[in-house]
Amino acid sequence: MSFASLRIVTADLDALVSFYERVTGQQAERPAPVFAQFRGPGATLAIASTDTVAMLNGALLPATNRSVFIEFEVDDVDVAFAGLPLAREDVVLEPTTMPWGNRSALVRDPDGNVVNLFSPPVAREA
Repeated sequence: MSFASLRIVTADLDALVSFYERVTGQQAERPAPVFAQFRGPGATLAIASTDTVAMLNGALLPATNRSVFIEFEVDDVDVAFAGLPLAREDVVLEPTTMPWGNRSALVRDPDGNVVNLFSPPVAREA
């Protein structure tokens, strides 16, 4: 088995796509009006309109995640964080060095999902 993607279902596809375009610095692939994706080394982030899951009888509800966060490894957490136009309520944790050495900033996307921008300690990269 190989991991294919993580998909977020949303009621506002354009807002979520715009947010993740800013986070990733990439333009989303939009093969259909109800779907977008960002491909990166090792993972794909897919974003789909609620129209794509209508037949699942409410099994997936947008903006209800409270147990998973989406992580992006970045070169410089402080620069990546500063580049996002965030409202104060969208900041979960300003750039902070964690006890295990990672530098992290946690923010909320337009649906309230927590996004972790992190950089590992320099010593670990060598």
